[in-house]
Amino acid sequence: MAVLVYKRILLKISGEALAGGQDYGLSTAVIDFIAGEVKTVHALGVQIAMVVGGGNIFRGVEGSARGMDRASADYMGMLATVINGLALQAGLEKAGVDTRVQTAIEMREVAEPFIRRRALRHLEKGRVVIFAGGTGNPYFTTDTTAALRAMEIGADVVFKATKVDGVYTADPKTDPTATKFDELTYLEVLSRRLKVMDSTAISLCMDNRFPIVVFNLHERGRLQQLVHGERVGTLVRGG
Repeated sequence: MAVLVYKRILLKISGEALAGGQDYGLSTAVIDFIAGEVKTVHALGVQIAMVVGGGNIFRGVEGSARGMDRASADYMGMLATVINGLALQAGLEKAGVDTRVQTAIEMREVAEPFIRRRALRHLEKGRVVIFAGGTGNPYFTTDTTAALRAMEIGADVVFKATKVDGVYTADPKTDPTATKFDELTYLEVLSRRLKVMDSTAISLCMDNRFPIVVFNLHERGRLQQLVHGERVGTLVRGG
């Protein structure tokens, strides 16, 4: 039996990923696929926390660009992540995985408030914990939320799920000459302005020497390969 290299993980999923091929909303097929991938890894004994974005419903930055107050727009984006978190919870529990949603903005009728010790207890009991509502503060992205929550719960790694199999020199969908990085340092990500995570999240991981792996969410079995330490996607760590 393969050894688990990562026993407690933070999986970051963008809101756009949940839309599937649509421009907006939720794809039940994508949610079911993600639930199946998470269930497979969960069955190995891996403790799993998740952070989900809200870009498939509303993005605060875009609202601000259209003249909306930035703080108000960001709060709307946070609420969108709660909708996505509840959708993921429904998909996971349909697949038979016990799940809890914790929000940074209290809404006790639909989810628990974020309490670090309670989150740890859920993980120890084998429940998947979904962190929604961002950090609870405007001006911070869900990338930063993922880095922050990963460190708060003592995760081993952040797995950043994307639509491509790692980090490239350019967008491989539009530039055929784009080449993939197998490994990067935090400073390389920042200096090259590579779209791994936002600069605040990268700086937070760099300061705490916290590894990030960028991989393709839509390739079946990738998450299982990652927890066993196989070289999948792009690894970001200190040089």
